Amino acid sequence: MTEDSPAPGRGEVALVRLRWWHLDEIVELERDIFAEDAWTAELFWSELAQGLARHYLAAVRGGRVVGYGGLAVHDGESYVQTLGVTADSRGNGVGTRLLAALLRHARMCGARRCDLEVRTDNSTARTLYHRFGFVDLGLRRGYYQPSGADAYVMSARHIDTRDYGEMLDAVESTVSR
Repeated sequence: MTEDSPAPGRGEVALVRLRWWHLDEIVELERDIFAEDAWTAELFWSELAQGLARHYLAAVRGGRVVGYGGLAVHDGESYVQTLGVTADSRGNGVGTRLLAALLRHARMCGARRCDLEVRTDNSTARTLYHRFGFVDLGLRRGYYQPSGADAYVMSARHIDTRDYGEMLDAVESTVSR
């Protein structure tokens, strides 16, 4: 199955390149997941317009988007721009598969590290990021707007190494398709 293949069966999740026709659904999910701090349609359009400097994926099950994630890559560094999974798909490996695919893309582009911010009250996401070798670097007070919620800055270093690739394989093998 290629990255742009349609979702196979009802229960299976396909990771596809995020396209403009996904945006209405993504923006609605963004509001459900991130409430007042949600990205706007314009921000997603701006991200997609960045071309090869960005890599966005949608997780599709039965023709419905159940998750999405985006990555920026530049000069040996990468940055998880966003990652979200619908409430009814959490705990089923969708976030794990999305993050693994983003990190594989970062490695393919020559990135040596990956950074991100995550809300301090999002323990589920922090657990996921820790599984992928992300460590806390610091705290950004009032980072998310307009809510004013704080964020941890996290980083995974040496993502270009063989050991990291093996860890990615191991983590990804724990989830079903």
